[in-house]
Amino acid sequence: MIDIGSLKFDKDGLIPAVVVDSMTKKVLTVAYMNEESLKISIEKELTCFYSRSRQELWLKGETSGNYQHIVSITADCDNDALVVVVEPDGPACHKGEFSCFHNPVFQSDELHEFSYEGLLELIRGRKTEKKEGSYTTYLFEKGIDKILKKVGEESTEVIIAAKADDKKETVYEIADLAYHVMVLMVEMGISLEDIHKELASRHVIDHKVKQEKMTK
Repeated sequence: MIDIGSLKFDKDGLIPAVVVDSMTKKVLTVAYMNEESLKISIEKELTCFYSRSRQELWLKGETSGNYQHIVSITADCDNDALVVVVEPDGPACHKGEFSCFHNPVFQSDELHEFSYEGLLELIRGRKTEKKEGSYTTYLFEKGIDKILKKVGEESTEVIIAAKADDKKETVYEIADLAYHVMVLMVEMGISLEDIHKELASRHVIDHKVKQEKMTK
C-alpha cells in the first residue's frame, strides 16, 4: 500500500478519480478528490469527492441515498490518478442513469462490446417482448421443464467434451451451458448481482477456513 503523501495532486490540490462498478466493471463516473475527501473516503469506505463547481466536499449518496461502498482504491503508475472500485447502492448519474457515461458518440460496425449484463438484458427482452422465430422466446414459451432439460443436456455435453480432452469443444459447450443457465436465471428472476453476492460470500468463507487451518 502506498501512502497518501505519495500521490500527486494537481495545482488545485485535486486528483481525478475514475469510479468503477465492482461487478460490471463499467465506469460509473469521473470525479475529483482532494486530500481531505480521499481521507474521508478511506475512513468511511464511501466515496467522498470535491466539487469544483461548488468548491466543497460532497459525500456521494448523502442526499440521494445512492452511496458508493468502496472495495478498493488504486493509483496509476504516475500516482496522479485513481481508480475507485465500488459497490453502488443505486445510479451514479444525477439523471437517474446507472452510469454517467450513457451518451454514445461512436460505435464500430465490426467490433462489438460484450457483457454478461447485456446478454442477460437481451434474454429478458425475449421473455417480455416475444420475438417470432427466436429460440430464446421458444424456451420461455415451453416453460421451466424445457429450460431445465436443456441445462441438463448442455451439462452432459460439457462433461463429454472435457472427458475427451477437447478444449475447443469444451469451450463451445460451456458457452452453450452458460446461455441456458442465464435463460433459467431470467425465468426464475435471478440476477447477476444475486450470483455475484453469493460467490463473494463464499470467497470470504473460504478465506476464513484457510486461516483457521493455518492457525491449527
